[in-house]
This record gives sequence, structure tokens and C-alpha cells, in this order.
Amino acid sequence: MAKSNAEEVSIGLRAKTARAIAVVLAGPVNSPRVIKRIELVLSDPAIPATSQPYHEVMDLPWERATVAVRKSAKKIETIASKALTRIIGDVQDEAYAVRGIGIVGAGNRNLGKIGSTHIRAHAAEGVLFREVLEVAAAANKARSRTFDQRSLEATAALELQLPIQKLKACLGEMGRAAGSPWRADEKAAATAAWLALASHGRK
Repeated sequence: MAKSNAEEVSIGLRAKTARAIAVVLAGPVNSPRVIKRIELVLSDPAIPATSQPYHEVMDLPWERATVAVRKSAKKIETIASKALTRIIGDVQDEAYAVRGIGIVGAGNRNLGKIGSTHIRAHAAEGVLFREVLEVAAAANKARSRTFDQRSLEATAALELQLPIQKLKACLGEMGRAAGSPWRADEKAAATAAWLALASHGRK
């Protein structure tokens, strides 16, 4: 359990298929720093359907596929919840208090309208792995916000009141301080964590 006087941090999660990139940021909001980053595994190697669940049912009509994937989705939710519990516990053990979680991933779309079954499977998995992180945050009783990967940069520039070039420069500085790897996924996770940190600061 985090102490009441512990330094406040937020966790950013970049949803990917079968995994998530996590970046933990501490304040202040105008110059946050990276405390930790880690890759969360969101699948069970012993259960192939938890890795690409919609690929497993790709040949079914869409309505049947959404039903057939539910069992795998529930298993992924459990895996994700446990993975998030571990990272929250690790952060608390280091005397930080998690005050918010930012989740960035695929936005909602009408998946049934996608004609290609293979493209649809990939798109559906993008949504699914973002949703399981939302379930994981709720299961851990953590306040969370979700961001569409397509509009994340514009949302951050608006809410953090930074020009996009300044935003990019700040993320670059975080990366130089944190060291490699610092790819687009880490930057997205850090941006989501930054927005979650700013949201908590306004409450």
C-alpha cells in the first residue's frame, strides 16, 4: 500500500496486440520524468487464442466471431489485470502512489463493415487489447482515461497547452533521460501518462 505522502505518479499504457508498453511518469506536470518502463505480456503462450483471438475465428461470419472470441477475451482480461496489478505493486514498493492511468490504443470503429476478414481481425484485436487494459484498470480500482491513438498528439497539445513541436521536444528529452529504447510506442505511453498526470492535478 502506498503511503499518503508518497510521490504521485501516473502509468501510461500503449496497447499492442498481445502486449502493452507501460511508462510510469512522476511530476511535476510541466516537466515530468520517467520512473519506469516495462512491456506487459497480455497473452498466455500455452493458449494460442489469447495472442490473436480474432485470427482464430477469422473464417466465421462477423456476428459468430464476436461470440466465439468471448472466452479468449475473458482470459486476456484476467492476464491484463494481473499484469497491471504487478506493475502497480512494483511502483508502490518503490514508495510512489499511482494516481491515474492513461491508455492509448485503437479507437472504436464499425468492425463489421470491414470487408477483408484479415484486416478486420487485426482491427478487432487492436480494439480488444485496448479494452482489456480498461478492464484491468477498473479491476485494480484505478482511475483511467482512454485516448485514441489517431488523435493522441492533438489531444495532448490541447490539454497540456503546448505547441506540437514543444510537445515532441519534451518527449524527446524524456527519452534522452530514460535511455533506449524510446520508440513511438514509448512516446505514446508517456504521452498518455502525462495526460493522466495532468488530469489528476486538475482534480
